[in-house]
Amino acid sequence: MSKAKQKNIEAVYPLSPMQQGMLFHSIYNPESGAYFEQFSCKLSGDLDKSAFEKAWQEVVRRHSSLRTSFVWKKLDKMLQVVHKEVSIPISEENWGDCNEAEQEQKLDKLFEHDRELGFNLSKAPLMRFYLIQLKEQTWQFLWSFHHLLTDGWSMPIILKEVFTLYETTHKGLPFQLPPARPFRDYINWIQKQDMEKAKAYWKSILKDFSSPTPLTVDRSPDMEIKIEDEYKKQKIELSKEVTQSLDKLARQNQFTINTIIQGVWALLLSRYSSEEEIVFGATVSGRPPALRGVENMVGLFINTLPMLIRVKPDISVLNWLKEIQSHAVDLREFEYTPLVEIQGWSGVPRDLPLFKSIVVFENYPVDSSMKEQKLSFEISDVRSFERTNYPITLVAGATESLILEIAYESRLFDDAAIQGMLKHLEMFLKGIAANPGQKIARLDMLTDKEVKQLTVDWNDTKVDFPQDVCVHQVFEDQVKQRPDALAVQFGDQKLTFRQLNEQINQTAHFLRKQGVGPETKVGIYLERSVEMIVSLMAVMKAGGAYVPMDPTYPLDRITFIMNDSGSSILITQNSLLDNIKHINTHILNLDKEKDNIAKES
Repeated sequence: MSKAKQKNIEAVYPLSPMQQGMLFHSIYNPESGAYFEQFSCKLSGDLDKSAFEKAWQEVVRRHSSLRTSFVWKKLDKMLQVVHKEVSIPISEENWGDCNEAEQEQKLDKLFEHDRELGFNLSKAPLMRFYLIQLKEQTWQFLWSFHHLLTDGWSMPIILKEVFTLYETTHKGLPFQLPPARPFRDYINWIQKQDMEKAKAYWKSILKDFSSPTPLTVDRSPDMEIKIEDEYKKQKIELSKEVTQSLDKLARQNQFTINTIIQGVWALLLSRYSSEEEIVFGATVSGRPPALRGVENMVGLFINTLPMLIRVKPDISVLNWLKEIQSHAVDLREFEYTPLVEIQGWSGVPRDLPLFKSIVVFENYPVDSSMKEQKLSFEISDVRSFERTNYPITLVAGATESLILEIAYESRLFDDAAIQGMLKHLEMFLKGIAANPGQKIARLDMLTDKEVKQLTVDWNDTKVDFPQDVCVHQVFEDQVKQRPDALAVQFGDQKLTFRQLNEQINQTAHFLRKQGVGPETKVGIYLERSVEMIVSLMAVMKAGGAYVPMDPTYPLDRITFIMNDSGSSILITQNSLLDNIKHINTHILNLDKEKDNIAKES
């Protein structure tokens, strides 16, 4: 490192827990675009570009986290480097000659190109700015930065300072802002925490949890590669009335709207996966009350931690939400713990993720805080873009109305599936708002349209069917039409229509040699399996009739059915022989005759 570069270094220190995870994922998969952030808005009025640039430069000077880069090569651990001075790049363009449609097209391309540029994480500043003139007094502002520098809580702090400094600079007034506390103070606080105590807590919570909660609505791996990798978003807005009811419920019972959101997400995953013990990631503010002035510090304080929720169908929604809130309070004491450490203390293997989805509750409305400031220009069309390294992220935020947004990887999730998830979440929230005292099992998630589909549309199964054709003949038609299509699957066993037909034919030929023909009744005493399907069809092809018997039936019941039906043969397998060893009939053991059946045509 040159002497000039050394002179420009203000401090070097370790990373926060969330920074460790973000930097690892950014290095491991730099093409993913994870944790690349974009904030944009329109500025309308008499903008003083010089004052605007000076305000940003001063805010960068005030906050050490905005002057930070990261180093990791040839080091035992990753470190962050704070530079004394950095120059922020501001690109200016004029699109005044383009119409609105052309400007919107160019803006989309700029956003995409900017994301493709990414950042060199070892070189500060990890941010850049664009100021584009759209009309005589209208500008599009874009601020890109890496999430390693700052979190959502910090955004309103940064923007408020920028616009405060802009107004004073523009008017030629002296600015007065209190000194900013450096991010390093938070790192120092973390290093003083009791990691052994945290280890004991997380082990007690997660030691028996051995695999991530399945999402069930994601596409199968063989479908992923056929679909373009795109990060999409869908959102839904609840009515003001439902939002107010939920807010009142939370305030009266000393829990938060965030608790309700976490509860309905856990319930959704439980209904989808049929599991009662659910784990997903929850983003916490990470700002310890013990650290004086932490609420005004700028940096990456948030952390993503596993939230384990047990869905208890027989207790009331209200009592269940109180339990979730209590768990969240306990968790706060250890929210500084790195996720990579927690994973090691859980029962989930290292090669699997601890969770596949995360829930983020945003209680820092950036656009609202900006509009509250008295400025010499207007701010509108506030937008933001971010991408995590998780397949699916639920983001919730409440002002007058509760808004739920799901960000997802389109190669893994169908758009309709995500739309369905949002609708089901809305139904849960409406149900809680209407009757928080009802049992969890009674909470409905189906919309009226889905209820009609299940009870009416899907039951309208009347079709014209040939009356003179047997089932095995209809099956033969399918073999001719779709020989290589999947016909049956049981566990890891998969057979196409051709393969299944061949096995049925071989078994039917063998049954013929055992005397099965017209008017012959054959007992089927098998577990649910591919062999059971083959046997049923083979009996019909041989010309006989099958008599199904449940393997859980007692011997007396089996004997009665055989005698009453006049069945002369009973098809079974090794695992069930002990149940019927005293029955007096011709038993055909498929396992024993496997080789003989395979010799048939």
